[in-house]
Amino acid sequence: MQETATLSQLDRRICDRARETRDPRFDGLFFIAVTSTGIYCRPVCPAPAPKSRNIRYYASAAAASAAGFRPCLRCRPEAAPGSPLHRAKSDLVAGALRMIEQGALDTASLPDLALRIGVGERHLRRLFAEELGASPLDVAATRRLLFAKKLLTETALPITAIAPASGYASLRRFNAAFRSTYGKAPREIRRDRGIASASDELALRLPFRPPYDFAHLMMFLERRVIPGVEAVDAHGYRRSFVAEGSPGWLSVAPIEGESALALRVHHPKPSALGGIVARVRRMFDVDADPLAINTHLRRSELLKPLVRRWPGQRLPNAWDGFELAVRAILGQQVSVAAARTLASRIADRHGEPFPEGGAVDLHALFPSPETLADAPLEEIGVMRARADAIRTLARAVVDGSVHFRTEQTLAAFEESLVALPGIGPWTAHYVAMRALGQPDAFPAADLILRRAAGNGETLSTRAVEAMSEAWRPWRAYAVMLLWRSMG
Repeated sequence: MQETATLSQLDRRICDRARETRDPRFDGLFFIAVTSTGIYCRPVCPAPAPKSRNIRYYASAAAASAAGFRPCLRCRPEAAPGSPLHRAKSDLVAGALRMIEQGALDTASLPDLALRIGVGERHLRRLFAEELGASPLDVAATRRLLFAKKLLTETALPITAIAPASGYASLRRFNAAFRSTYGKAPREIRRDRGIASASDELALRLPFRPPYDFAHLMMFLERRVIPGVEAVDAHGYRRSFVAEGSPGWLSVAPIEGESALALRVHHPKPSALGGIVARVRRMFDVDADPLAINTHLRRSELLKPLVRRWPGQRLPNAWDGFELAVRAILGQQVSVAAARTLASRIADRHGEPFPEGGAVDLHALFPSPETLADAPLEEIGVMRARADAIRTLARAVVDGSVHFRTEQTLAAFEESLVALPGIGPWTAHYVAMRALGQPDAFPAADLILRRAAGNGETLSTRAVEAMSEAWRPWRAYAVMLLWRSMG
């Protein structure tokens, strides 16, 4: 199983071999439905193997669910790594999936979603059927159900809070969906699992497909953290944040011996939990398919030795797009350390105090666009041109001409950002890479990148752009590898 193992198209022979060997590399890449039981499972399910004639393969949990199969209680499809995003072939479907993961279809209609994406509803349904084997509504319904099952299984959150946290409009709809799928009430599922008593924090597992170089990701973030807002130490990563108008804090750390990260959330509103988890999944790139990425990048003679040396490379994302964009403007033509110092001063001077985080070295919330729109940043050492760029950016975010919603295409985001004075393509692509999680973003003008691509010789921006065409659609991962190769 080499390049075909990426499952760009479901190949029954590959799926059979992965199922028979319970190969963890394929966990979440496809699902196994059994016609004799009406259940769908993960490739790693420990249940006795069904007869081959009773097996159907589906590219996503939503597709299996739409075909009438219910999730296995033993292997728990909600615990599989990845998301339907790895199946998306077009920017339109990828954008719509990002919106669905943020709960767009929990509160709005499919026509509303199609309008935000910029296509007709019928065309969007057709694209979903072709790429995922399920409709947008099927994907949203499966997401709600599996996330609710995860909360029931892994947390002590009250069932009355799980319904809104999962995106259900009412407890009645939540109970009905659960009984229809599992044949049990949510309370029965929780009783079967023996959940521990409640605490003041909510903890969840975020599974990933190995390899995952968490140590390097922490090193990358540690050099760029904004003290008081973020912290990195031997225990992992922590940060303060605002969700649904209320402050909170979270921490992320590896789980020893498991292919998963531990997310702990302290926030007063359970309804915000789905969006928080979606953001953290993107921040730590847990849904990446390293098999597909590495297989593609290994075709490059330049990147092949880097992929072999660092196969667990991930794309480190930021919690908030505006915060990252401010940080990127501060970092133009200065060192990482200097930009970090200025970002810390901005947080200290203009951010809201966050006393709840004092015990974990978090004492501030990063300032909002409204706060920085007229802030006298020169007083804390920010050069006039960059201070003007930050204020202009903040005003553009406030008036809506610039936003950081992840459904937008890379081209559309770049166009909106470079229209602002003081922001060029390098900044736009860097922000897209680290704030939107755009896997094909490519800051070609970056000096270190051009030196790394030229093996010591500094290539032109045009030459690097031409070279990078062969790395699509994973150019952002190539950037991370090349930066890393320069120390």
